[in-house]
Amino acid sequence: MPRRIPHRSRTSGDWELRLSGPHEPMAIHGGGGYTWGMTVWLKDRTADELHEALAPLGVTRRTARRLQAAAVRRDLLPSHLPEVSDQVLARVRDAVRLPRLVLRDKRVSARDGFAKYLFEGEGQGLFEAVRIPLLHRAGKDRYVVCVSSQVGCPLGCAFCATGRMGFTRDLASWEMVDQVVRIQADSRYPVRGVVFMGMGEPLLNYEAVVRAARILSEPCGMAVAAKAISLSTAGIVPGIRRFTADRLPFRLVVSLSAAVSARRQMLMPVEAAHPLPELMAAVRDHHAATGRRVVLAWTMISGFNTREADAVELAGLLAGLPVTLDLIDVNDATGRFRPPSAEELRAFRDALRKHLGEPVARRYSGGADIHAACGMLATTGAAAEQGGS
Repeated sequence: MPRRIPHRSRTSGDWELRLSGPHEPMAIHGGGGYTWGMTVWLKDRTADELHEALAPLGVTRRTARRLQAAAVRRDLLPSHLPEVSDQVLARVRDAVRLPRLVLRDKRVSARDGFAKYLFEGEGQGLFEAVRIPLLHRAGKDRYVVCVSSQVGCPLGCAFCATGRMGFTRDLASWEMVDQVVRIQADSRYPVRGVVFMGMGEPLLNYEAVVRAARILSEPCGMAVAAKAISLSTAGIVPGIRRFTADRLPFRLVVSLSAAVSARRQMLMPVEAAHPLPELMAAVRDHHAATGRRVVLAWTMISGFNTREADAVELAGLLAGLPVTLDLIDVNDATGRFRPPSAEELRAFRDALRKHLGEPVARRYSGGADIHAACGMLATTGAAAEQGGS
């Protein structure tokens, strides 16, 4: 029997285990063919799903791909398509809706050029996305977009501002896709990567997140390489196992931050539902099934998880498992948690080299001055209503 994961049902109010969110904006979303009177939302289906939905109207697979490209790449519904009759296109235009997010606010960091966008979708609550500039290689300038998958988050990680918001709702696939569409339209360079590391726990909104990732990676969608799309999880074991079983081409990132269960639970309440032995078994099975090196994220907190003892414990936990360890400074506007000093970081990295012997990367988390850095996304109270956070 799976353990319960803290997630409140919007119908009963009870906490329940859930792999994918209840939020399908209307019964007409997702798969299935067209029935008269329904509305098909664009940006909310893969090209194959769009073809399945619109085939009864005379839409071919090729036409469905063209409609997908128009909606996702150009954010429009074409008035004319070669080789498509005016009658078929008229039926399509009557049957579909092209939804768009509303931009409430945009802020750009004066320090490093990170940009934070505040969006409003179809349901309750506002949510944020971050544009990450990768502009250090001449001729290959590009952006990565950090996408939110929920309004708020039910997991309540101690170092995360989103977790302190609580949970409002899951985002629909189109609301995730459109974060990238809107940001690309506002950007000088192309978006070449997407990370589901914004607000929310992606694996608690599994189906919508995976569909959004597929749309973004389709050649007729945003054409972002699948290997450049990452789904991050705090350790939702059923979701990791489903991700593995589905043989998805996207990258999995697991937030760890402590190698001992009792210490991890102090930071991440999800540890009570899915303790480290269960989590690491799922991670090891993922590596065995895919052959991929697993990426583990370690949020560094001064005096808590940057000791040599932490490196020793981590080496024991990961023995024999090929990983890449991403080190990320904690970002906490409340001042409760502080990142390590330069000396503390240097000593910790030396300890990791000595005991772990796996690749270690220092991940820069930019935009702290505009609260766009990892762990700082939050839209609460009056600040959110005014377009700030």
